[in-house]
Amino acid sequence: MFRSVPTPSRSVRPGTAGATHLADVVRDGRPETLRAWSARVPGGPDRAAQVAGLSPVEMRALVDLLDRPAAVDLLGSLAPYVAAELVEVVDPAVGAGLVAAVDPAQAAGVLRALAPEDRADVLAAAPVARAAAVRGLLAWPRGSVGARMHPDVVTVDPGQSVAEAVAGIREQRAAAHAAGEVYVTAPDPGGPAPVLLGALSYRDVALAPPDRAVGDVMRAEVAGVPPTADQEAAAEALRARRGTAVPVVDEGRLLGVVTAADVADIVAEEATEDAVRQGGALPLAVPYLRASPAVLWRRRIVWMLALFAAEMYTGTVLRAFEDELATVIALAFFVPLLIGTGGNAGTQVTTTLVRAMAVGQVRTRDVGRVLLKEVAAGTMTAATIAVAGLLLATVHGVGGEVAATVGVAAGVIVLWSTVLASVLPLLLRRLRVDPAVVSGPMITTLVDGTGLILYFTVARLLISALGA
Repeated sequence: MFRSVPTPSRSVRPGTAGATHLADVVRDGRPETLRAWSARVPGGPDRAAQVAGLSPVEMRALVDLLDRPAAVDLLGSLAPYVAAELVEVVDPAVGAGLVAAVDPAQAAGVLRALAPEDRADVLAAAPVARAAAVRGLLAWPRGSVGARMHPDVVTVDPGQSVAEAVAGIREQRAAAHAAGEVYVTAPDPGGPAPVLLGALSYRDVALAPPDRAVGDVMRAEVAGVPPTADQEAAAEALRARRGTAVPVVDEGRLLGVVTAADVADIVAEEATEDAVRQGGALPLAVPYLRASPAVLWRRRIVWMLALFAAEMYTGTVLRAFEDELATVIALAFFVPLLIGTGGNAGTQVTTTLVRAMAVGQVRTRDVGRVLLKEVAAGTMTAATIAVAGLLLATVHGVGGEVAATVGVAAGVIVLWSTVLASVLPLLLRRLRVDPAVVSGPMITTLVDGTGLILYFTVARLLISALGA
């Protein structure tokens, strides 16, 4: 489908060779102008925005300008949803040529962004081998390691000499994905995927004597991740290995590899999802500017309703203590201050802790250490807030008993919120629930009602008029 682009021999029209807007490049209609634009706009948000800003007619004209290297460069630099727009507006056969130009993992990412019927049409028009590889990746659940892996990797046989392995590596490098190391495999009689025996770095290959057998110089212990694991598992494995890639292994068989570049994308995606969940919403499945108001509503309303229902018990607590409020009206003045402070304290803890868990600094077995550390820090914070609350209430002239109540309650609520926020993320991780859901609005909601109970309990203990 790609055109063969000769070296240009004619002069370039004024104003087009230096074009920085893709729409101008498309209107010029020459591949050399597109190459010049690609050199000036090598990637990033600007390139994606310019592609996404083209009309369907302009997108089809852009595809007509692409040769295979240009297609690889362009699609490889775009987010899957932007690249999918190019595939969507052209004939399925042309779209199949586009996705065949990039590696299967990139192709699968692009096709996931298409409607099911469009995806089926493109796969039907794609080469059989490429379609089979992409279908294999699409079969794995979204967000799993299998969905992100590159199935084509460099492999060698353990019985080969190092010199023979070098020749084989050179032959495979054009078709296989560069993983930073070479995997030693043997055929599996019971399945299409080979059995993983070990690995070699390219340095090992270069330094080993040419006549040595690969099996004698390989590293036999190779830690892999299963294809069904969450994609974060690949990031954790790569971080633990301090390598450039991690193999994807199913019952000892090598299915593919996840590289450091993939892990960087995974970490960015997971950080975005955690940030959205910490705000009390579900992550978007599409880029923000592509999400309709209806999509935004659907991703937010579930948690909004849940938080709304959870907040109802705050009113129940207030009704339970209406006699105390009627007796000492001044107590009501400090309710927003105290529950807000408790929520802020909890949010500080969960934000720090959830991020530490995301990057592998904290695991569920560390709950004891986390609790001790946060209780110590929370006690100091609580003491400081208690003094500030006492001074604030005193300045407002509400009386010594009420001022003391506000100060003590502020400290108790902050300490309670700290303990709650320290335990909940680790508990949810143990229950296989994303710990980010306890951050922000959720921890604030939990603290609101319990904080009020603590506040009025302290008031009963310290205010003589409520002691009866």
